Amino acid sequence: MTEGSPHPIVIFDGVCNYCSSVVAFIIKRDTRGIFRFAPFQSESAKSLLEKHGVRENYLDSFILIEDGKLYTKSEAALRLWRRLGGLWSIAYAFIAVPAFVRDAVYDFIARNRYKWFGKKDECMIPGPEVRERFLE
Repeated sequence: MTEGSPHPIVIFDGVCNYCSSVVAFIIKRDTRGIFRFAPFQSESAKSLLEKHGVRENYLDSFILIEDGKLYTKSEAALRLWRRLGGLWSIAYAFIAVPAFVRDAVYDFIARNRYKWFGKKDECMIPGPEVRERFLE
């Protein structure tokens, strides 16, 4: 899968327990199988970020690449919820909240995620039933 794919791509911190739980949550509810995933620590993620001119360490952000555009933090999360459909799409209404407010809440959670949820020594390894949804 590449950036030109019809599948939105989620780039996440693969050693973060919270982030890995969010990915598992998405997979369970993404019944259409539209999302693809790549941990920040992978070559696929590094390549995609480089194509978008991202040179910073974005481990404290959730990134969504959708229709060739890169979204970060709360906007990425809200766009993802909208794509999940059903009741989850209602969360997109929070887009009306100014980005600086949404991102302040996002940043607070991101800063504390290792302390609250822990961290692994290695990236999560997807099971065989979902492996094809992870970029190599």
